Order: sequence, then C-alpha cells, then structure tokens
Amino acid sequence: MSSSFPALAPYETWSATCDTLHAHTQVLGKLAVALAPPEPQLQHAALRLTTRGWETLPLPAPNGSGAVSATLDLRVHEAVVEHSDGRRRHFPLGPDRPVGAVARQLLDAVRELAGPVAIDPTPQEVTWTVPLDEDEQHRTYDRDAVEAYFAAATRAALVLAEFRAPYRGRSTPVNAWWGSFDLAVNLFSGEPADPPSDDFLMRNAMDSQEVAVGWWPGDARYGRPAFYAYAHPAPAHYADGVLSPDAARWDAELGEFVLDWEAVAASPDPHAAALDFARSAFRHSCQACDWDPSLPESAMGTPPPVR
Repeated sequence: MSSSFPALAPYETWSATCDTLHAHTQVLGKLAVALAPPEPQLQHAALRLTTRGWETLPLPAPNGSGAVSATLDLRVHEAVVEHSDGRRRHFPLGPDRPVGAVARQLLDAVRELAGPVAIDPTPQEVTWTVPLDEDEQHRTYDRDAVEAYFAAATRAALVLAEFRAPYRGRSTPVNAWWGSFDLAVNLFSGEPADPPSDDFLMRNAMDSQEVAVGWWPGDARYGRPAFYAYAHPAPAHYADGVLSPDAARWDAELGEFVLDWEAVAASPDPHAAALDFARSAFRHSCQACDWDPSLPESAMGTPPPVR
C-alpha cells in the first residue's frame, strides 16, 4: 500500500454529494438509536467505517430472530441490510435516488428480515429539516467524489485507531458519527464533567472529562477536510497550546485545534504527521486539564499494551 494520502477536494466542490451521503448515514444512525441497547456517551448510536463503508454494528432484531445490520457499501454503491441467518437485501445508491426513497426501502428491508421497527426521521445536526424518509432534495451522488471521500476517510480512520490503541484509560473505538459526519475517538480521564448545555445530546454525550480527536471532510462552517482535537472541559488557556506538526493551529471559531488534510497529504509521511498531531493534542490537553500523568504516558505506549 502506498504511504501517500489521497487528495480530497474542498467541501464546496462536492457539497451536494457530501450532503446526500451524510443524509444516508443518518438513516443508519437512526436505526441504531432505535434498536441498540443504550450506552454512556450515546455510544450505541455510533456507526463504524469498515472496508465496505459506513455500517451499523449487529443490532437486535425486533422480532427476536437474531441480529440485523445495515451498510452503505461505498465500494459498489449499494445500501445493504443483512440478517444473521444469511438473508440479505441490497439496492443501489446513485444519481436520482433521493434519500427518502433509499430510507423507505432500507426500513422496509429491515422489517421484512427482522420485524417491526420505527425511527425518528428528523435529521440531526444539519441545516435541513425535511424528514429523512420524505427527503427528495438530497439526490446528487457522484461516485468518483464518494470514492475519493472513502479513500481519505479510510486513511484517517487508521490514524485514529493507531492513536487510541495503547491507551489504558477508557476510550471509544473509531466512531463514525452520522450527526456531524465525522470520525472520532474519545479518550476519558475517568472523572465526570458538567455538560456544556442541558439539551439531550450534550447532557448525554459530554458528561465526562474527555479529549476528542477526529477527522471530517469539511462542511459549510469549515470548508476543508481536516483533523481536529478538543478537550472537555477546557481551561481558559487551552487555546495557547502549540501542537505538532507546524501546520496545526487553533481555530477560534470552531473552538478546536485543526490540521488541514492538504497539509497532511503534502508531508513526507502523511500518516506519521497526522499521528503526531493526535498525540501532541492529547499531551497538551492532559497537561492543560491536569489529568493523571500516567494517562498521556499510556497513550504514547508506556507501558506498552503488549509485553
């Protein structure tokens, strides 16, 4: 495998396709919310980025017949529903297949294979409000743009997985978040924290001290693909940190440290540069937030996870 990272265009050049793909992922996320046993920090709602694309974990079949999963297969551009007994339904993703049509077909397949299910079709953390199963607006699907996104997201996910691997505190896997359309790992100190607000998402997702490191392909707020990092709760001087590599910087509008994908891809060793960003962000966050010194040391592999 080449050590170079693929190019990924700014959000504005493929925003219509990006938003369609984002909306498709929300249907999978809503299915996970409906069927998975609830977990702290809403972990049951998270999806995974696999070698096929965005997937749910195996979910309990509503009729008690086993497990069911749903996938957006970005290699062959299909939505797939599979039951643990081997039954499978699949249908295309592509131009002029609006999100609403795909959502209805996917949910019908789940009902056929696994029993009755209902989701809350209201989209979350996005600018549009039309229910997912009625969405005829989001129908642009450029296969080349999706494949470029998937190639970049795969490289980013590998960085995040390596970063979190040695950590001996509680951490998440590499989550694919369908609300914010990003990939992220969260490392926790073990101490509680006050959520930044009392709305449902914040009071459940951010009730513990944490450092988050992630990647997203850009959006209307920040139009470039980038890695990001933040701590919660963060002290007043948190933004003063100097991270590696040199292209890393604090973005006051986002309230996060960012490292643009373009800078990573241009470096001699992109994977190492992105990993350096993640590790330096975590070291800075732990020091600024006064975490137990053994926690950042474990994230650097001391002691090693396997001896």
